[in-house]
Amino acid sequence: MMRTYEEMLKEAEKKLPRNVTRKERLEVPKPKTVVQGNRTFFINFEEIAGILRRDTKHLSKFLFRELAMPGHIEGGRLILQGRVSSSLLEKKINAYIKEFVLCKECHRPDTRLEKEERVTFMVCDACGAKQPVRKI
Repeated sequence: MMRTYEEMLKEAEKKLPRNVTRKERLEVPKPKTVVQGNRTFFINFEEIAGILRRDTKHLSKFLFRELAMPGHIEGGRLILQGRVSSSLLEKKINAYIKEFVLCKECHRPDTRLEKEERVTFMVCDACGAKQPVRKI
């Protein structure tokens, strides 16, 4: 016996969970920092860069410019030559995500950076959009 589309739809609705919560796909952990003297150690830097699917050099260069302080990457950690609070680092990482990770068209994090000649583009794998991004 063939069932109608409406019957199958009602059956599928019954099988759906009652409380569907929307969970954000891009969950970036809070920066873990340790301040020793005049240096700040950003412990989970490499992990955050991995979640964002970005090169550690690109993200570190952005942070050096935004925080106006030198630093370097050592053993998966970012070492900044100055005192920086984890809340300020979190704010700067959110600014990086807005500019270099989230698609300007569909606002999804499914993007990658591609360099063509001297211009870097952010290409969205979700919607196919392609926009140039500023040079850091």
